[in-house]
Amino acid sequence: MSEQKHLECLLTQGKITRRDFLARLSALGITATLSPALLTTSVSAATPQKGGRLRLGVAGGSTTDSLDPGKITDAMAQSINWQVRNCLVEVDHKGHPVPELAESWEPIPGAAKWMFKLRQDVEFHNGKALEAKDVIFSINHHRGKDSKSAAKGIVDPIQDIRADGNHIVVFTLKEGNADFPFILSDYHLTIVPAGTTGAEWEKGAGTGGYVLVSHEPGYNALTKRNPNYWKQSRAHFDEVETIGIADVTARATALNTGQIDAMNRFELKTIHLLKRVTGLQIINVTGNRHFSIPMLTDREPFNDNDVRLALKYAIDREHVLQQILRGYGSIGNDHPIGPNQKYYASELPQRKYDPDKARFHMKKAGMLDYPFQLHGADAAFGGAVDAAVLFKEHAAKAGIKIEVVREPNDGYWENVWMKKPWVMCYWSGRATADWMFSTAYAQDSPWNDSFWKNERFNKLLREARAELDDDKRSELYAECQKIVRDEGGVVIPVFANWIEAATNKLNIGNPAGNWEMDGQRAPERWWFKS
Repeated sequence: MSEQKHLECLLTQGKITRRDFLARLSALGITATLSPALLTTSVSAATPQKGGRLRLGVAGGSTTDSLDPGKITDAMAQSINWQVRNCLVEVDHKGHPVPELAESWEPIPGAAKWMFKLRQDVEFHNGKALEAKDVIFSINHHRGKDSKSAAKGIVDPIQDIRADGNHIVVFTLKEGNADFPFILSDYHLTIVPAGTTGAEWEKGAGTGGYVLVSHEPGYNALTKRNPNYWKQSRAHFDEVETIGIADVTARATALNTGQIDAMNRFELKTIHLLKRVTGLQIINVTGNRHFSIPMLTDREPFNDNDVRLALKYAIDREHVLQQILRGYGSIGNDHPIGPNQKYYASELPQRKYDPDKARFHMKKAGMLDYPFQLHGADAAFGGAVDAAVLFKEHAAKAGIKIEVVREPNDGYWENVWMKKPWVMCYWSGRATADWMFSTAYAQDSPWNDSFWKNERFNKLLREARAELDDDKRSELYAECQKIVRDEGGVVIPVFANWIEAATNKLNIGNPAGNWEMDGQRAPERWWFKS
């Protein structure tokens, strides 16, 4: 799809104004006028309606949540963060990077230096104008050897950031990266006023479509529309209430009874019941989300690759897909790059359930009688405990013993993930192969949740990041996928569609799949029908 066609689609969906449409075409050097047919279609197809309170019932909240962008881990804090703040770059429903606080960008030849031009019509909630120093401060918050930010790994390739006047920011990278604009769309990299520190993080100051009124971590947050929001065609609700409801049955009940307007992470084993309820709609979006089962490879027995291979052969992926996902997804192959992504290695043989091979590798490791403990909670993903029980049953046919340890939902990401030796987990996925690998598989990444180190993989990852020849880049990423598949410390049985539910009073449009709930931008992109 050409960029002009893409913008026309956004216009007809009511996601940009006619003014924005023409401005973006102009920025691309395209001169265009709106035809009467396109104008009529754009108005009649989806005219945003202002007003109302959106009530979101979400899993993924915790009493330990913080609005410090470097500490954000799961859905509730992600949503609130993007209600009140923006990034330099946004990913649209087609998976393309589009301007947000940066109105444009361009690489210096070699892609090791990038220049971002900031919008000049943007104010923070306190009335202060957005400047380059705010961007530099916000990104530097995640950098440095002493940084505790979850985004430290993805910003590590940045060597230097400097301002060129008040509205141009120049990034110098350690090496070329053709995908760098995607990185600046990460939910950790939202822009805050320079100097924000301490308790100021929790006030949620930003440039976003909504202003934070109150926040009780893990339970409730209330925001109100920003009357001076710079995106004229976004943020339609008067208020947004984000309600933490960890139990999926309780979320569904709240939706059915009209206590909330939309919910994430619907339990698929009851989806047939939802289809019978009038006044509700199912939101089914294919993305890059995958369920994973990481093991700490720096601890015995998971430091033995035969143990890791045994466990990868010991799970029946098709059974998990049908029983847990009811077919709403696809089979995984023990690496995090999904079939929808550009550099997916389709020629890599699919690993299949094979109890004999599982038994062979576990016996080779001398661990056939070892009592493995698999820790899980439905905070990891809906049906995580059930999936762990299925895994136990599958592995038993290979003579492998697994004990499922149910953990509390609250505090799961702080107390279990990356703490216990073997756990249930999910990843939303990332828009590019480099982003995903750099976040969770690169040696020094803070979110390398298997503590896996592989010199060959890290070398290839660096080479692929800087490679501008697309065919060569594809070959490098294919080998990366193979290494993770055969030597990595993560079992990835399935890729899961985003399945959500909402009242049919909401106009949803074409939701993005880069994160859940329309790329976590539902409060900004949706509206109530008149």
